[in-house]
Parts: sequence; structure tokens; C-alpha cells
Amino acid sequence: MKIAFSLSMMCIVLVLGSLVIGYADISTGEVLFGLMGQGDASHIVIAQELRLPRAVLAAVIGAALGLCGAALQGLLRNPLAEPGNIGVTSGAALGAIVALYFGFANLSPWALPLTAMVGAGLVVVLIFMLASMEGSTTALILAGVAVGSIATALAALAMNLSPNPWALSEIVFWLMGSLRDRSMADVTLSLPFILVGMGLILTTARGLDALVLGEETAHSLGINLTSVRIRIIIGTAMAVGAGVAVAGSIGFIGLVVPHLLRPFTGYVPSKLLLPSALGGAALLLVADIGVRLLANVAGTELYLGVLTALIGGPFFVYLIFKIRRGDL
Repeated sequence: MKIAFSLSMMCIVLVLGSLVIGYADISTGEVLFGLMGQGDASHIVIAQELRLPRAVLAAVIGAALGLCGAALQGLLRNPLAEPGNIGVTSGAALGAIVALYFGFANLSPWALPLTAMVGAGLVVVLIFMLASMEGSTTALILAGVAVGSIATALAALAMNLSPNPWALSEIVFWLMGSLRDRSMADVTLSLPFILVGMGLILTTARGLDALVLGEETAHSLGINLTSVRIRIIIGTAMAVGAGVAVAGSIGFIGLVVPHLLRPFTGYVPSKLLLPSALGGAALLLVADIGVRLLANVAGTELYLGVLTALIGGPFFVYLIFKIRRGDL
């Protein structure tokens, strides 16, 4: 597929750009030698411990968000569905905040990603319970908005009752999202869960294609829709939860990317999954490079979730107008 190949090449270029662009003034050659463990000791630390994990996490988390957005839009048959809009990201952030607030995060390095995944999973299950499996897609979206709002309110309550300034700053990080100061330990912690979650979602490609024809037709084709839903629920919870555990809440990637790429895939849900993952990786890499370039001008680094919201918010409004005109 040409679009997948083009996006793959773009991701490679952007990963290299992410490795080269930073606050330390070192050349491309020094970065590459540093990645291989050669050259000045400070360059090795910058390349291997600061820039490499940041680039890897931006690519992997962006891919997870793009893929989850495409899968949720196909499952719910609603163009506005994405992990942030239906409350999954808020639930994952709340899970991470609970681990921080009650000190679970200090007990084990696995506590944070596990509680974030549990939070994301509970939100998705609760959304489907409120709307019921046979409910309308509108009911599912409204249930997601309601549950996400409750999760955000509980996170704000935790901020209000935060026992110390350090805990408050950590909670703000999880709510606003950033890849600043991430390490290879964060990559090791989150990558297995994200990859397994993405793998589960990719197995639902045939089911998502059948859903385009309606649930009854999908049943007649031998598609187990309950299995498709469960795999997307668990896959989204794992991928989004693990991503939020290390980078905080980053929204709108899963909304913007599938819409931009859908015309290039013939509007076939199964063909949209891989390009959405690659497009999500590319968009988050661009955003992360952007916050570093803006920091060189403004003197302070924007939170990554703030920048993606500035991009995605107007796009969300644009989609609403397209829906009202009947173009979606």
C-alpha cells in the first residue's frame, strides 16, 4: 500500500529529526556516534538516555492513539469517536493519578501502567454498560463524554486534595501530557503493553469491515461481534493506558489522523488501521519536535497535550460542521 510506505518513510525521517533536535547544541554526527556509544560521554548520555527514549515513545504512543482512534470509529460507526473524546484517556489518567495519590507508584514500577490500564479498561466497560451493547452509537458517545467528565472531575479533586507540591506537579503532568525527561525505563515499562494492545486491535480488521454492512449482516457472515468488541476494549485499554502511564493525557491524535487518511484507503476500515498507526506516530513526532522548537523561542516547553489540543480542537469543530452539512 503506497500510503503505508509513504508514512513509514515519513516516520523514519521524523524519528531522525527527533534525535537531532534538542536543547543541547550537538551535531547530527555527534548524536549518531552517541547512539552507538562512541564519542564524548555527555553526547552518549544525551543521545541514549534523553533523545532516544523520547523519540521511541512519541512514535509508539502516537501509533497506539492513531490505531485506537481508527478502531473505535469503525466499531462505533461514529466519526467523532477517539480515546480522548469517549473518556478512555481520562480514565487512564485517573488510574495513574490514583497510583500517585495513594503511593502505589512507589511500591512497584509496574503499579503506574497497571493502574492506568485498569482505569482505561473500567471506563470502556462502563461506557458499554451504560449504553448497552445493542445501544445506539450516539448513546455510546454520550456515555463516554459523561464518564470522561467524571474521571476528569475526580482527577481535579485529587489535585485539590494533593498532600504536597511534588504530588500536585506529577498530577498536572498526567493531565496535560509530556515526553519531557522520559527514560529507557519508561520505554521498557510501556512498550510490551502497547504492542500487545495494538496487536489485539489489528486482529479485528475483518470484523470492522463486516460492521460497515450492519450488525445483522456481520452476524450472517460469521463474525463474532462480542469478540470483536472485547478485543478492541482490551486492546484500547492496554495501548492507551500504558501510553498515558508514561506520557500523560494526549488527545485528538486518534480523531485527526483517521479522518485525514480515510480517503487514501478507500474508506475501508481494515485498510485504515495500519496507516492510522503510522500517521499517529508521525503526528505525535511532529508535535513533540514542535514543542522543543517553540521552547527555544518562548523559553519554556509547552505540554505536549496542550499542543495536540490546539491542533485537534479546531479540527473537531470542523468535523461537527461537516456532520451538520451531511458530508460525513
